Amino acid sequence: MAADFPLTVTLRNGVTVPSLGLGTWKMGEDPHLGEREIAALKAGLDIGMTLIDTAEMYGEGGAEHVVGEAIAGRRDEVFLVSKVYPWNASRDGTIAACERSLQRLGTDHLDLYLLHWRGQYPLAETVEAFEELRQQGKIGAWGVSNFDLADMQELMEVPAGENCVANQVLYNLSRRGVEYELLPWCQERNIAVMAYSPIEQGRLIRNDTLVHIAKAYQATPAQVALAFLLEREGVIPIPKSSHPQRIEENRDAAYLELTDEDLEALDAAFPPPSRPTPLEMI
Repeated sequence: MAADFPLTVTLRNGVTVPSLGLGTWKMGEDPHLGEREIAALKAGLDIGMTLIDTAEMYGEGGAEHVVGEAIAGRRDEVFLVSKVYPWNASRDGTIAACERSLQRLGTDHLDLYLLHWRGQYPLAETVEAFEELRQQGKIGAWGVSNFDLADMQELMEVPAGENCVANQVLYNLSRRGVEYELLPWCQERNIAVMAYSPIEQGRLIRNDTLVHIAKAYQATPAQVALAFLLEREGVIPIPKSSHPQRIEENRDAAYLELTDEDLEALDAAFPPPSRPTPLEMI
């Protein structure tokens, strides 16, 4: 049985989720790593990190298979997120892609289904499919990923577009462009911002400022990077790891309280945006 997580975010549909999730990007690509990846996700669930983010893109469905193994027998504990490829995001294509994801995950519903990024299909068509899936109980809610401010504003204009509960974007200390316009806009509307690559694939842990702050708390630089994001209202970082010890360290970032001095040092090392900045993607 999963433990409670100390920090939570309540989505627009009233569902409360942990403020820190488990990412699965690059999982399911190597069959030899499958058991370790499954064990890591189970370890995360055990310590309260019950939000798992995956996508049909990750390992071309391989990550969904890994997640399905990890949540077998404990689906009710999990807030499960997956994503549809843009080229599958027609009305019928979205519904078919969702069915395939459900089959790979071994479940009858997703808690949140996202459009991975914008493609050739009109947003109204994808939203119509999302709404149909929601009415059928196949998904609990829907959202988007890699949507900049103009994309979000356009989304709000399509029928039922206001039902979007989340936008998953690249956001970390070295990629703070969302803070100028997109993040405040989402916060005003209670649209959760899921932060992928919150430690910049590990590159942030070598930063001198992060190392210095971490030492003062007997913490890790990664924990400081996550704590920075966890202080932001409505932000849900989703770091990926296949190591149970590192997942436990990530969880402990929720207990790290950064001071104003720390935040000033981080602003000096990673200046916040002073003007609109196009949304970055990786």
